Amino acid sequence: MPGRNWRNVADWLVRWLWPLAVAGLLGLTLLLLHHELRAFHYRDIRDAVRAIPASRTAWAFFLTVAAYAALPGYDAVALAYVGHRLSATRTAFASFIAYALSQTLGFHLLTGGSVRARFWSLWGLSAAEIASAVSFASATFVIGLLFMAGLALLLEPAGTARLLHLPFASLWPLGLLFLAIIGAYLWWSLGSRRPLTLLGWTIPVPSPRLALAQLGVAAVDWVLAAGVLYVLLPSPPPFGAFLGAFLLAQLAGLVSHVPGGLGVFDTLMVLLLAPHMAAPQVVSSLLLYRVVYYFIPFGIGLLLLAGSEVSRSRTEWTRLVGRALPPLVPYLLGGATFAAGVILLLSGSTPPVHSRIASLQHLLPLGVIEASHFAASAAGAGLIVLGWALTRRIDAAWLLTAILLALGMVASLTKGLDWEEAVALGVVLTVLLPSRRVFYRKAALTGEPFSPEWVVAIACVLGVSLWIGFFSFRHVEYSSQLWWRFTLHGDAPRFLRASAGVLVVLGSFGFARLLRHAPVTVTLPGSAELERVVPLVRDCPDGSAGLALLGDKALLFDEENRGVLMYGVAGRAWVSMGDPVGTPEARRALAWRFRELADAHGGWTAFYEVGTDDFPIYIDLGLTLRKIGEEAIVPLDDFSLDGPNRRGLRRRQRDVQKEGGSVEVIDAAQVKPLLPELRRISDDWLESKRTREKGFSLGRFDEDYLRRFPMGLVRVNGRIVGFANLWSGHDRAELSPDLMRYSSEAPVGVMEFMFTELMLWARAQGYRTFNLGMAPLAGFEERKHVPLWTRAGALLYKHGEQFYNFQGLRTFKEKWYPEWHPRYIASPGGLAFPRVLTGIATLIAGGLRGVVAK
Repeated sequence: MPGRNWRNVADWLVRWLWPLAVAGLLGLTLLLLHHELRAFHYRDIRDAVRAIPASRTAWAFFLTVAAYAALPGYDAVALAYVGHRLSATRTAFASFIAYALSQTLGFHLLTGGSVRARFWSLWGLSAAEIASAVSFASATFVIGLLFMAGLALLLEPAGTARLLHLPFASLWPLGLLFLAIIGAYLWWSLGSRRPLTLLGWTIPVPSPRLALAQLGVAAVDWVLAAGVLYVLLPSPPPFGAFLGAFLLAQLAGLVSHVPGGLGVFDTLMVLLLAPHMAAPQVVSSLLLYRVVYYFIPFGIGLLLLAGSEVSRSRTEWTRLVGRALPPLVPYLLGGATFAAGVILLLSGSTPPVHSRIASLQHLLPLGVIEASHFAASAAGAGLIVLGWALTRRIDAAWLLTAILLALGMVASLTKGLDWEEAVALGVVLTVLLPSRRVFYRKAALTGEPFSPEWVVAIACVLGVSLWIGFFSFRHVEYSSQLWWRFTLHGDAPRFLRASAGVLVVLGSFGFARLLRHAPVTVTLPGSAELERVVPLVRDCPDGSAGLALLGDKALLFDEENRGVLMYGVAGRAWVSMGDPVGTPEARRALAWRFRELADAHGGWTAFYEVGTDDFPIYIDLGLTLRKIGEEAIVPLDDFSLDGPNRRGLRRRQRDVQKEGGSVEVIDAAQVKPLLPELRRISDDWLESKRTREKGFSLGRFDEDYLRRFPMGLVRVNGRIVGFANLWSGHDRAELSPDLMRYSSEAPVGVMEFMFTELMLWARAQGYRTFNLGMAPLAGFEERKHVPLWTRAGALLYKHGEQFYNFQGLRTFKEKWYPEWHPRYIASPGGLAFPRVLTGIATLIAGGLRGVVAK
């Protein structure tokens, strides 16, 4: 128990360490920003924003257009790298949407990479080409960052050192190091033709032309991006020194994983530019920079994405929503909804434009304005939670998000004529409404697992909005009477009441999660559930579905009783035995429900002994597939004992028949009277093998279980000496023996004899295949570049005979010349995988004791 507690603590630390580190970094930046702005008021920043000349804003817009026009260069170079060129229009279209979304939402590989994969796959790129192109574009981004930083540090070595407040007279050695790295990269592309192998990945050498194109595209991108902010500053330092500081702040924002580097990048720029201009001037320029360079392109990108889908025919739209969009849309809409909530919260923490409030007083009573301010902030709190729920594809989240977005739009107008907010929320609502079918899951919001990243993100947004509010109203004397002051220009009281409402909304949600039902206890099925699963097993072509009737695994049914998933739990390992059973739609729904059930209990999801048919489902679940062996399938259409290859089988058949051996197949209804005799044989077999009953992935001697199947019996002179219950696939697709036992009185080779006779009987009965079961670790190749798991499996297969008869089992099954079909385990990777394997071994052995002892 203490060991388990320590493991739980370690798991908790691993899951929460990085999100809490990001939160701590954001908190530190707010403290630094608070220190820099301690002598200023909100109105100073507001006045500084208004003081920015229209000409500088126009230049910022022009440079932003130029910057986004240059960004498709990243994609063009990447597509040329993989040898699949697209038209300039298509390249620019996908690139703009990808960068408009990823630069604002962050998580570039998830957001931008998903957008590229979405469009590029429609335009003919393979999955391998997409992965290589996205990776190459990311490499170009990093290479460009090093290149421009090196140039900046060489061109303005002293100015950059002073701007960064470093105790060095010059930074030219660092700049020279960066450029040396770029030079080595160019030399590699010029002189090498051997691909680079790094951490198991083979990276082809780009041509010198492509390598130079990478530098050119990145240089133009970074110069234009920095230029947008540079032209908004009233008295900036020399551009070379500014560029070095800009790149450093952008790098810090990227490393922090905060969307758009919000807060981290801004605080660093305030600190670095402090010698040249007052903090309010920098903050005002940064605010306008974010609107121009991030938020406006983000809104346009969302509209373009929605328009590109809605413009298709209704049939095509339905197909895409059902197949191509689900991996992408939930995350994009979740991020956009979260951003909409942030907008409402920050708006509620800052004073409105007084001229607009004055206009409202002639149209609306004060009570409506007060209620609208409160409702907008409460809607913002709800939206930052629903952003997470949308990523989980919850159907109720779609409806609630649509309602809160509409409420936020109305409240934005009635609380202060904030039409800009209303437009931003309207853009998100426009994209959300056509995507109804993407959100199909029936689940309770309070019952879903909440990741540490989302918890910390919500806490950070709440902290930032409160900080901005108290900064905006730092001149106000706070007292208890302030809560109950209702006046047209009572901005501070409205902020306090709205903040209290936000805390109530988020606190109520958290409290509801604390009071949600206790974790579901995994219960084994009763007779009613077992009877419910019988038709599903009967209609399944895979005979191993009969394991659902063993009664040692929990059963998870879909809502329409079209499928079932059997699973067990050992520690944190939640293991499905085989693929879900049922229709394709039911299997997909059950896999997702099982994943969510495991997540809700902090468990790891695994699917054991699965085939290749449902690979797309497991990939969508984020699981890693590893081969665990091969299954021997004997085709029965042309099976016979004729020919030289079957000489050994014929000899074994004659030897056993000479001793009076024969095989008989009886129906399930005839099994019950024979159970006492079969029990004697089973106990004899267990004792002679010095082993105990197993389970989970194979049958055990259970009378209720065995009575449900036909039985193959081996008799010697009329006396039963061996048996095997038989799984039968739907429409005689497959016959497979399950529990196989024989007594010490059985002749030598009785199992080989029984299998051969059963195959002959199955062929005569019209069965198409005979399943001999899996050979663990079979088919593993010991090659240099295969994954570590495959190499370890091949080594164990080759040298692990003292632990298990790996090679002998495969050799035994090879006697019937079967077709070998690979079987896999789908599970989390990393350090969780060994513990999942331990959990599976525990389930099969019936407990930890069975793992270490027979």
